[in-house]
Amino acid sequence: MASVRAKAATGATAVVAVALIAAGLLMLVALRGNLVEQVDLQAEVTARDVAGQLATGTAFDDLDLDRSRPVQVLDADEDRLLAASEGLEAISGTGSDQVTVREEPPARDPGFFDDDDDDDDDDDDDGNRLGPGEVDEDIDYADGHATVDGAAGPYRFAVVDVTTPDGTETTVYAGAPADVEQAALDSVRTSMFVGIPVLLAVVAAITWLMTRRALRPVEGIRREMAAITHSTDLSRRVPEPSARDEVGRLAVTTNETLAALEASVERQRRFVADASHELRSPIASLRTQLEVGQAHPDLLDLGGAVQDTVRLQDLAADLLLLARLDAGEQPAAGRRVDLAELAREELAQRGALLAAAGVTARTELAEVTVEGSRGQLSRVVGNLIDNAVRHAVGTVRVSLRPEGGAAAVLEVADDGAGVPAGQRERIFERFVRLDDARSRDAGGAGLGLAIARDVAVRHQGTLTVSDAPEGGALFRLTLPVPPPSGAAAPSTPPAAG
Repeated sequence: MASVRAKAATGATAVVAVALIAAGLLMLVALRGNLVEQVDLQAEVTARDVAGQLATGTAFDDLDLDRSRPVQVLDADEDRLLAASEGLEAISGTGSDQVTVREEPPARDPGFFDDDDDDDDDDDDDGNRLGPGEVDEDIDYADGHATVDGAAGPYRFAVVDVTTPDGTETTVYAGAPADVEQAALDSVRTSMFVGIPVLLAVVAAITWLMTRRALRPVEGIRREMAAITHSTDLSRRVPEPSARDEVGRLAVTTNETLAALEASVERQRRFVADASHELRSPIASLRTQLEVGQAHPDLLDLGGAVQDTVRLQDLAADLLLLARLDAGEQPAAGRRVDLAELAREELAQRGALLAAAGVTARTELAEVTVEGSRGQLSRVVGNLIDNAVRHAVGTVRVSLRPEGGAAAVLEVADDGAGVPAGQRERIFERFVRLDDARSRDAGGAGLGLAIARDVAVRHQGTLTVSDAPEGGALFRLTLPVPPPSGAAAPSTPPAAG
């Protein structure tokens, strides 16, 4: 599999190659057009000079022809050479390959001129015939070759029709050398053939080096991540480059991910260790009671065994719920829960507990409906009430009210010792119990408040603790209130009329 460096170098080289070839072709076309235009202009100047001499009555033998350039003057049918430049030895690409002027043709008889007149009448019908002493404004061009004074080469010929004052129709071919044009094009083409590969090699090398330099931190990150994977040491971090570019931000994000992963793994380790410790005590107690009961049935503490079994059952349920929450379980959307009814049910289920603890429950419950899991919300409310009953002196208050039309606020307060300000976040950690601060702790596993906080967060809510007016702790659960079923977004009432 090709590396990123190779792909980047190949891609950049290909793009530059296409651009250079396209630019080179365009330059060649433009250069050739410009050179051809210059050569055509030279040939046209020579051809018009000769045509001007003929139009003013200069005899064919007296024409002033440029010896360095091939010039032909042919008759209208281009089958007879009337004049040619000196030194012209061979020519091709014109109307005739003649280079030597033959003797003058015999004088035309009147009948011949009559026939010619008939032909001229036909030409007049076509509207293309030139009058005596006129030069055709239209210039044609032709490519050919010529040998002048022993030097052969390509030429560009300008073709001009002209009629002498005595009515003789002629065609002038005047050439300009095209070898300079060809030499310039060959030079540019050769430079492109040599220069483009060299330039592409330079581009490929620079791209390779720059990509290698840019990706060097990425390779360092990859090697360190591979080492972390093999060592399972999540305390290690990838190197962070000094430049805060995309690679630098990638390294920072990677280290933040590693830190979060390390914290999560550490949290899981503590969770497993604490869960093992919490499970060990009731299991050992239950086993001891069963072994004693097996050996001495009359000494079996059946009530204690049942109590330890219930404690194990509750602890297992809490651990399973935490496991589901850690796995990202979200409450089902669209399910409405009557929070006031839920609070009344949880209080009713704890009637015996309240009586045994000598605690009175006061309620102030407004009718508020929230959205979420009834089972999880009942666990939250139950845990908050259990916590308040365990630490209350004589009163527990449960209140529910809407707040701003967008939230429901459930408060559970007690008149106990309260929670020290420095410990108020710590009590929401798993397996944390403030035995010294909460004198009447009945020995819970320390999972109730952690579960309550996690469930509140899963329901897009919050759970906080503060001082209660009664003197103890005040737990405040805030949950969002969904819009009424079938209701649209709030809108202003329509104006009258």
